[in-house]
Amino acid sequence: MATSFEITFDYLCPFARNANEAVVDGLDSGAAWDVRFRPFSLSQTKVDEGETDVWDRSPDSDGVRGVPALQWGLAVRDGWPESFMAFHVALFAARHERGVDIGDAAELARIAAATDLDPDAVGREVESGRPLRTLAAEHQELVANWGVFGVPTFILGSEAVFVRIMERHQPEEIDRIVAMVSWTNLNEFKRTRIPR
Repeated sequence: MATSFEITFDYLCPFARNANEAVVDGLDSGAAWDVRFRPFSLSQTKVDEGETDVWDRSPDSDGVRGVPALQWGLAVRDGWPESFMAFHVALFAARHERGVDIGDAAELARIAAATDLDPDAVGREVESGRPLRTLAAEHQELVANWGVFGVPTFILGSEAVFVRIMERHQPEEIDRIVAMVSWTNLNEFKRTRIPR
């Protein structure tokens, strides 16, 4: 029986990259997981009460960092699910390995083309506004239902845990994290020093 869980992402975060890549690696290797990838805007967490939400701002305004990439990721997740994991990993790599501006539609289109997607079709889906509405709805749901405040957060049923995996490509760590999410007697476990 597959283990069902959700994991949050924002392409801006290197720790989200580590965890999301590990999940994709596990799925590619046949892990018995049923995973739902959920967007969470780190830019929205910096919006003060009474200010305009990032999804209600114009795309060229301040404070929308990461939102264009989330929209492209959601467009692919919902419109081309068979290509999502490749695009998802490629988008993280573009940001964290090559320093690509993931707010630039032309760069996002290049990443889509490199993962065998039709960039014009994905771009049209983004322009439809559906991915932006999905981002707003899912982000708000994550905050309201689970108190999510960052990425990556793993969600199993009513439990949610924010984690930071220090190394990439460690899918075996995901089973350990998923097992610990249901250990509700442990509230916080944070190293005082990172052993490196």
